[in-house]
Formats: sequence, C-alpha cells, structure tokens
Amino acid sequence: MRAYFLKSPEMQLELREAPQPQPKPGQHLVRVRAAGLNRGELLRHGLTKPGPAKIGGTEGAGELPSGERVMGRLPGSFAEYAVMDAEDMIPVPAGMSWEEAAATPLTFLVVYDMLVQQGNLKKGEWLLVTGVSAGVGVAALMAAKALGARVAGTSGSQEKLDKLKALGLDLGIRTRQPDFSAQVLEATKGVNLVVNNVGGSVFAECVKCLAFEGRLATVGYLDGVMKAEMDIEALHSKRLKLFGVSNKMRNGAQRGVTVEGFKRDFLPLFAGGRLKPLIDRVYDFNDLPKAKARMEADQHVGKIVVRV
Repeated sequence: MRAYFLKSPEMQLELREAPQPQPKPGQHLVRVRAAGLNRGELLRHGLTKPGPAKIGGTEGAGELPSGERVMGRLPGSFAEYAVMDAEDMIPVPAGMSWEEAAATPLTFLVVYDMLVQQGNLKKGEWLLVTGVSAGVGVAALMAAKALGARVAGTSGSQEKLDKLKALGLDLGIRTRQPDFSAQVLEATKGVNLVVNNVGGSVFAECVKCLAFEGRLATVGYLDGVMKAEMDIEALHSKRLKLFGVSNKMRNGAQRGVTVEGFKRDFLPLFAGGRLKPLIDRVYDFNDLPKAKARMEADQHVGKIVVRV
C-alpha cells in the first residue's frame, strides 16, 4: 500500500510503499477514505522528539471489511489502510461525507472533553477561545453555539473573524497579543470558560477574563511558550478551575469514556445537521505535502482534509 511517512524532528513527509497493517485483538482494519490534518503532529516545535520515521496521520474515516463506515482516532491514517482500536470507533452518520467524517473525530472529541466533560459549559454562559480560527477553535465555537452558549474569540486576522461571525461568533477581537481582557470584560463581565489554544504568552490574560467560578482549559501552545505567571489571589478568591486537555497520558479505556459521551451527546447533533465540521480545503492524497504547507503558512480556517 502507499503511505506517507513522517520523519521527526524535521517533520518532512515521504511517500513510500508499506505493508498493509495487521490488526491485533481489539483492533479493526480500516480502508482509509479520508484523513484530517492536525497541527501538533505536522509542525516542528520544541516538543517534537527525534525518532524513526513512521506513517503519519492521527485521525480518519473509512470502511471496515464488513462495509460499515467508521471514523475516529486512527494512527497511520496517511495511508490506504490503517488499524483502529475498538474503543475509538464512531459510526459515520448517514449523509456525512468521508471528508466531513475525517474532519470530525479528534477535534470534536477534544471539544467534547473540554466543553462538556471538564468544562461543564451551560446554555447562556460565555466561552472565550484564543486562536479561534484554528481547527479546535472553530469546532469549539460551533459546539458551544449548539449548546446555547455565547462565544468570544481572538485571532490575528480580521478576515478570519468575519468568516466566523457567520458561524455565530458573538465577539471577535483582532489581536495576537495578551491585550484582550479589557474588551472581553467590557462585553461579558467575565467569561465562564476559556479555551486557550495559544499557550503561555496569553495565560495570565485568560485568567483576567474569567468570572467567578470560571474554568480555564489549556489545549494548545501555538506560541511555544510553556511557562506563565499565575495569579494565585484570583485563583483563590474567584474559585477558579484550571485543567488540561490532552490524550497523551490517557489509556484506551479513558479515551473510550470520552468517545461514548461524544456518541451520546454530540453524534445526534451531527446526524441532525446541527453540528458540521468546517472544512477549509480538501487535497488529493498525492498532494498531502501541499496540505501540510498550507497548515504551516497558517492560511486555513477550519480543518484541512486529505482524500485517500
């Protein structure tokens, strides 16, 4: 089969022939039809550890040998075949395209974890998303609106903010700096939940934006800044909750709890058309390096997908 190998830490893609993977107990072989691109895997940064080249891709959608359509966490999805753990398997709703299915799993599972499981976001509450035009940011915006929340977001591009207003963005703030708390507080009197995609450079500013009993989710660090000042007095007096969103240390059973919650609470929204991933652009399999280049250039709004 054809597969794109990813070499670290250079993060370069190389198309090669590879043997078809063999599923182990608890896994299923998937004929990959589409795969989603994720910034954390493809872009070089200080957290990338050297190692042997491996087949790239972390999520996708495809068919089981039985013909059943599935989507989910799919390591090695930049290939014609990959294996999926049973606990990660999500059925693809009727009417959902392969490209939409591939753009859904990791992003919206992360969003479910931080908005619902840990963030406890309620109807009428305010959500602030830093770096709102990134894949997770757009998904958080759409899911929050489906839950009845109000959403503020930051981005360095006014054009991107204008596009997101059509998806329900209530307050768009054009900035790449930690200078947005005054605008947020003036409009919201304090937000109930913050999703921090940007990292340590805006952490303290995010804390300033929180209302009493506010929650702060750290899900990304586009700035590469891994340390930040912590306002202990605000943490104490406002009864704040800070939490991280990552699958790195979770085992299959723990991920499975999130998958089951997603299937229960979010999948009906996709099936009914209330939720739909925003796809920036779809590339053919042979053009995967071009798709990676678009992500590196930060030109996209929403998810970049490769059709396998």
